[in-house]
Formats: sequence, structure tokens, C-alpha cells
Amino acid sequence: MRSPARGGRPSAAVVGAAAVVAAVLAALLAWSLWPSGAPVPSDFGERPRAQEPTAEPSFGVHDNGPNGAENASGPIPEPTALRVPRISLEVQVQDIGVRDDGTVEVPDSAGQAGWYRYGPAPGAPAGSAVLIGHVDDRTGELGAFAKLYGVRKGDDVTVAREGAPPVRYEATAREVVDKDRLPDEVFRRHGRPVLTLVTCAPPYDRQRGGYQRNLLVYAVPARDRGY
Repeated sequence: MRSPARGGRPSAAVVGAAAVVAAVLAALLAWSLWPSGAPVPSDFGERPRAQEPTAEPSFGVHDNGPNGAENASGPIPEPTALRVPRISLEVQVQDIGVRDDGTVEVPDSAGQAGWYRYGPAPGAPAGSAVLIGHVDDRTGELGAFAKLYGVRKGDDVTVAREGAPPVRYEATAREVVDKDRLPDEVFRRHGRPVLTLVTCAPPYDRQRGGYQRNLLVYAVPARDRGY
């Protein structure tokens, strides 16, 4: 899998959220083989809004406390792994961008997740950090993000990072949306920080290009929830 040089900004990555959304959907749907009769996970919670704060966020963006938040003036370490203990989800994370044709790069393996590096990183003081994963692979084997179908409100979510303490989140919401209606908030760079996990959801329709929906799981910094 080819990755653009770090720091590069292909034009498709900065045109706007709509182009990124289309690229994400196209990449995920290319791997879609799960049976069309697979159950659709139920929604819970409310999608985190930007809610631009008027004061410093409560989880402390200017300290390096137990949640791993970084000083806003310094670089944010790259994520290396994602862990959700209750559902036995533990997956390595690699950085992904966009190809020259405007489609998003995705992990070669369904057992890995990709961090969209042109957006915020987990632990950033603002915006939505996006991790993308497959629900299955071309052989029909389930991917790592298939386990997101079992996530519950309040689940502990931890992102390990290169050369820095892990950052902790708490799952607060999950929703299933049509593939052509991925919320713009998913790729926002402003507002209160959130971790957004993206994978595919039934129904699967081969004639229409694969899965027709996407599963989105949202998690907020743990200290925002009283830790």
C-alpha cells in the first residue's frame, strides 16, 4: 500500500469534508462481503457536537495527565494501537491518507485500523480523530472493527501512541447512517475533541456497490466524563 510522503497534502484531502467522505465510503465498500442478512446494530447516545468551548476544555489540554492530553502548542503523537477491553478489540493502527486519485488509503489487512492523518490525532485538544477499519475481508473473514457491533455506552477505549502515554476515552454514542449521509462532523477539525470509529454496516447489496450503511462509534476523553 503506497502512502504519500508525511506532511504532503494531496488536493483531495483539503477540498472539503464531502470529498473525504466519498473516499472513505468507496474504500470501505470495496471490501464488503458480509451477508446481507447480518443484523444492523442499534443506535445509542447522541452524536457529539462541536460545541466550541468558551473556556479551556475540562479534560486539560495543557497538561500531560493520566489521559495523555498534549499541550496545544506541541505536536500530537501518532496512534499505534486501539484497545476496547470489554469487546476484546485490540488492533494495530497505521496512518492513512489519500491516493492520487482522491480515494482514501486503507490498511491492507482487515485486522488493522487506519488513522486519517490529515485530521486530528487521538489526544488532540480539538476536533474529530478518525480511525477507519474493515468489517470483513475479501475471503469473508471478519475484520477487527466487526467487534464494534458489540460496543456499549460507557465502554473504555484506549489509544496507544508513539513515544507518549496512551489516551483514554469513553464510548458515548453509536449510530448507523446511510453511506451517502456520513455526517460532516465526522471529519471536523474544531470543537470539543472526540474519537470517531468508522466501519461498514448492513444491508449489503452487491448490485449497488456493497454495504449501504456505515457504523459510527463515538468516544470522548475519559476525564470529560468525570474520571
